[in-house]
Amino acid sequence: MTIDGRFDGLTDKGLPLDGSWTTAEIALSRWNVAQGDTATPVATLNARMLEDNARAMETWCRVQGVAIAPHAKTTLSPELVALQERHGTWGMTAALPRQVAALWGQGVRTVLLANEVTDPRAIGWMAGHLVAHPDRRLLLYADSVGGVRLLESALADVGGEGRLDVLVELGQPGGRTGARTVDAAVEVAGAVLASPRLRLAGVAGYEGTIGSHRDAEASERVDAFLDDLGTLAESLSGKFEVAEPVVTAGGSIFFDRVVSVLAERAHTLGAILVVRSGCYLIHDHGLYARGTPESAGVSGAPTFEAALAVWARVVSTPEPGRALLDAGRRDLSHDAGLPVALERCRGGERLDLSRSSTISGLSDQHTFLDFPAKLDIRIGDIVKLGISHPCTTLDRWRMLLLVDDDDVVTGLVTTGF
Repeated sequence: MTIDGRFDGLTDKGLPLDGSWTTAEIALSRWNVAQGDTATPVATLNARMLEDNARAMETWCRVQGVAIAPHAKTTLSPELVALQERHGTWGMTAALPRQVAALWGQGVRTVLLANEVTDPRAIGWMAGHLVAHPDRRLLLYADSVGGVRLLESALADVGGEGRLDVLVELGQPGGRTGARTVDAAVEVAGAVLASPRLRLAGVAGYEGTIGSHRDAEASERVDAFLDDLGTLAESLSGKFEVAEPVVTAGGSIFFDRVVSVLAERAHTLGAILVVRSGCYLIHDHGLYARGTPESAGVSGAPTFEAALAVWARVVSTPEPGRALLDAGRRDLSHDAGLPVALERCRGGERLDLSRSSTISGLSDQHTFLDFPAKLDIRIGDIVKLGISHPCTTLDRWRMLLLVDDDDVVTGLVTTGF
């Protein structure tokens, strides 16, 4: 799926300022980003790497016998959602009702809303949409009896006899949402079972708040939480009100631990195990590069490549060993680590910066690049930057250019943040 439209440098960051192009014209432009054919800053996605990442996750899930509903909030891109669907997704995961609406509008049939919803109008709208479109499916969370009652109340005026599918969410102390104990989650499940407008469809959890680094302590705590999630699912065995209950977790770097701890238990219950990781498609040069199963040497783990880069021009070299680039916090994520300097490009010449240079800071419109004074970096050079945490770079861009392995533009993708 590609969004047809017209884009121009006056409104779309990264495009040359002096023109306007259709989607098809951009795909045929043959602009070379490394050689300065676009404006800067500009964000690019390597098309081959996206395909390879999607294929790697699809293959791994198939081998493991689990399903994947990637978190669409990672990209909020119809083109990238379509790419993931081509690679065998069970559904897509949303975080907000408006994201559910967007995914349904893009033709996604099964949406897992990995969040509690307490907006009565949104609940009513989604339920009404399901009545009008019985071929679509929604699963959403509840983590309290009060939340279940709010769902019931919001459904009071919705016509039809349809029922909302609910996953009881288990959390952990200090984490995000989710009932804090298995016993409390069982009580929530009882409230769902007592409701004529709700249907108990499975259990859910999120292990990512336990740790963002794959050390022994975090892994042990993740496994303990997942074991509790399995215990919750087993305690509800025989009570689920759908033909194939859902057990879901794995919206983080620990998706392999989810499979290791829960896959066999879910199978025994006749349930489907759904992992929700979304960042695998883009990957990065920081948080995920350091934390994936592959980085930890997990046997058979999928291999991902960092597909996203932001390119910037050197605008100042005010002192030896320092350059200022024309990208900053408006363009680059910095919540999970600063960007990484990858290459200096000058015409067709490239210089590897990954082992010699560092990014020491960001301001709103500038990146501080520090490098050995003897290194040849000049005003006007283009610097390719890798990022850490793709989510909070992507939400800074309405449009990103697709490039090949030579950084020649082959298309674009859009986002809906």
